[in-house]
Amino acid sequence: MPADPNPRPPTPPDLRWHDLGGNDRPPTTQAFVLDALRRAITTGSLAPGRPIRQDSIAHELGVSRVPLREALKTLEAEGQVVYRPHRGYAVAELSLDDLLEVYRLRALLESEAAGVAAGRFAEADLQRIEEAARDVERAAEAGDLVGMITANRRFHFALLEPCGLPRLLRIVRTLWDATDAYRAVYYNEGANRERVRAEHEAIVRAATAGDAERLVALLDAHRDHAVAALRNTID
Repeated sequence: MPADPNPRPPTPPDLRWHDLGGNDRPPTTQAFVLDALRRAITTGSLAPGRPIRQDSIAHELGVSRVPLREALKTLEAEGQVVYRPHRGYAVAELSLDDLLEVYRLRALLESEAAGVAAGRFAEADLQRIEEAARDVERAAEAGDLVGMITANRRFHFALLEPCGLPRLLRIVRTLWDATDAYRAVYYNEGANRERVRAEHEAIVRAATAGDAERLVALLDAHRDHAVAALRNTID
């Protein structure tokens, strides 16, 4: 069968909005709403192209329209939602061009960060990297896509943060925020989850050895495999 022209993350059954804030509610209402919206987009509860009914969502989350509007502006800046005059906000469609641009930028910035970080890993850094890798594997085995996406982000930033380049890392975080829905599509395939597990193991070994050249090369291949798989799905 041909690939679905509008691939969507799987939608969990009977998902309620109050379940989307995670286990630990963020410290501000706006952060709570932003986290809930991100999770809804990632899980497919808010599917690509779907209108965002602000009154309904605000009621379900128990918040006013003000923090919801601010959260939507943040998501619009990231490219996760779009504003349509006279129709309001809707979830952005998955776009191959968008994906390729984001991953090209990630390759440039993350290669620099990883190369610097590799010479600075302390024992505590390596422990965080290994722990996050185990959490990714456990979530993958359980079929928990949101848990896998969350743990995968911790894994990658545990690798990058020792570089000590805060401005670079802020840009990388923004790029990651814009592509969680793509990761949900990628992780929905069992073969991709197994590939991620194997690639993470090799990345951990390179980080433990402090081998900057191999670490950068493995991270490049890791991104390239994701792009290749998503290219076939989205295109």
